Amino acid sequence: MRLKTKDGGWNPYFAGALVGILAILSVYATTALMGKTNYLGASTTFVRAVGFVEQVFASEHVAQNAYFAATKIKVDWQFMLVVGIFLGALISSLTDKSFKIEKVPPIWQERFGSSVTKRAVGAFLGGIVAMIGARLADGCPSGHGLSGVMQLSVSSFVALILFFVAGAVTAALVYKRRAS
Repeated sequence: MRLKTKDGGWNPYFAGALVGILAILSVYATTALMGKTNYLGASTTFVRAVGFVEQVFASEHVAQNAYFAATKIKVDWQFMLVVGIFLGALISSLTDKSFKIEKVPPIWQERFGSSVTKRAVGAFLGGIVAMIGARLADGCPSGHGLSGVMQLSVSSFVALILFFVAGAVTAALVYKRRAS
């Protein structure tokens, strides 16, 4: 198996195998080190990050919030995983020389124009919708797709299928080709 594709990117089968190994190791490591089994996922970390920010401006509200009281706002292994995802993606793009700073991606620019504000608003609103969906589904695509499927959870299989269907429908609606 080739580790790199023709364009210099990572072979998706190799990268997928590495993620699978990471998922298995995370279960073993958290069980051995913390005495309880934890699985990969990211959406809870983003909610905790909001709690960190909110503590600066309204600490009394965070103290009274039942969710934050139950989940504890802390930097834990999952928080560091999200930081590692960002750093890993950065390092990967730097090593395969695909890193570039784009205010507006070409596919967005082709469909919606070059407005940075429009792109920022679209990304922000899309992020809100994605996070609400992840919280309603009781997990994000990585949590359901990696950890839930690894446990053969029926709800994770259903959620993962719905994530893919919703993504495909959204991409088709947002990026549909204009008649020339």
